[in-house]
Amino acid sequence: MRVDTVLLLKAAIMGVVEGLTEFLPISSTGHLILAGALLGFDDDKAKVFDIAIQTGAIFAVILVYWQRIRDTLVQLPTQRQAQRFTLNVLIGFFPAVVLGLLMGKAIQEHLFTPYIVASTFIIGGLVILWAERRQQTSVRVASVDDMGPWDALKVGLVQCLAMVPGTSRSGATIIGGMLLGLSRKAATDYSFFLAIPTLIGAGVYSLYKERALLSMDDVPLFAVGLVFSFISAWLCVRWLLRYISAHSFTPFAWYRIAFGLIVWGTAASGWIQWHA
Repeated sequence: MRVDTVLLLKAAIMGVVEGLTEFLPISSTGHLILAGALLGFDDDKAKVFDIAIQTGAIFAVILVYWQRIRDTLVQLPTQRQAQRFTLNVLIGFFPAVVLGLLMGKAIQEHLFTPYIVASTFIIGGLVILWAERRQQTSVRVASVDDMGPWDALKVGLVQCLAMVPGTSRSGATIIGGMLLGLSRKAATDYSFFLAIPTLIGAGVYSLYKERALLSMDDVPLFAVGLVFSFISAWLCVRWLLRYISAHSFTPFAWYRIAFGLIVWGTAASGWIQWHA
C-alpha cells in the first residue's frame, strides 16, 4: 500500500476544518468546500471523505458526554427519565431521516448553488442576530431533561433546514431551539445529542452508497481525517460549552455574514467552484 504524504496532510487539514466547524453555527459544509477547493481535494472521493469524517467529530461528542450517555444506557430498561431522553433524541432524528431519503438527491441537484450557499450564510447570520436580541423571558425548557416529545419533534423539523447548503445543522438546532423556548444550554446540549445518530447515520449511508469509489488503499486517508476531526472537535466542543455560559452567538452571526460575502465573491469571480 503506497502512502501519499501530501494527500495525508490534506486529509489532516480537512479533518481539522471539519472538527472545528461541525458544532459551531457556521456550517461545516461551506468551510469544507472552501478548504477542499484551496487544497485541490474536491473530487467525488473527497465528497465521501467529507461526510465520513463527521464520525470522528461525533466520537468527540460521545467522549465529552460519556457520563450522561453511559448512565442513560444503564438506566434505559428501568428509569423513566432515561427512556424519555432516548425517545426525544429518536423523535428529533426521525424527520431528517425521512426528508433525507425522500429529497436528499433533489436538494443536492437543485439547491447547491453558490448563491444559495451565500444567501443561507447571510440569512442565518441575520437570524442569529435577531434571536440574540429577543427578550430571554420566553425560556420554558431549562435543560434537555425538561424537554417533551413535541419539543424534540419541533427541533428535529428545524434540523431539516440544514439540508439547504450553508445553513449549518448545529446553527439550525441551537438557534431554532432557543427560538422555540429552550435555554441556550438546553438547545446546545440537545443539538450535540441529536448530532450523534444524525451524523453517524449520514456517514455510514454515504460510505455504503459510494462504496464502489473506495478501496483498502483509502484506509490511511480516512483514518487520518477521522483522527484529526476527533481531536479538533473535542477541543471545540469543550470550548463551546464554556463559551455559552457567558457569551452569546452574535460573533458567529457576523462571521456567517462575512463568509457569505466571500462565497458570493469567489463564485462570481470563478475562483472557486461551489458544488455539492
